[in-house]
Amino acid sequence: QVRLVESGGGSVQAGGSLRVSCVSSRYLYDMAWFRQAPGKDREFVARASIIRTTTYADSAKARFTISRDNAKNTVYLQMNSLQPDDTGMYYCAARSSDQLEWQYWGQGTQVTVSA
Repeated sequence: QVRLVESGGGSVQAGGSLRVSCVSSRYLYDMAWFRQAPGKDREFVARASIIRTTTYADSAKARFTISRDNAKNTVYLQMNSLQPDDTGMYYCAARSSDQLEWQYWGQGTQVTVSA
């Protein structure tokens, strides 16, 4: 079983920055970040493959950067110019190269942005 552990969430004022991290207990092809705001569905934020191909949601393209350290089985999400709409629980997800669905999920780390 794969375990994903997120860290680095917290509270910040609008315009600030945070970096969240996720460590995987196993080496997996794709790792991604999703988020869920209160009362809303979980949404995709960004994804990074093992060969460092990246994909971003439109809301994240200009402000967020996803990166991986394959030697540490870790994925990072650097978030800049944070806004109150970015508030939510941020979840790490991972999957093997032959899977379309995200197989593994972390417990989440809370990000709160105040105006």
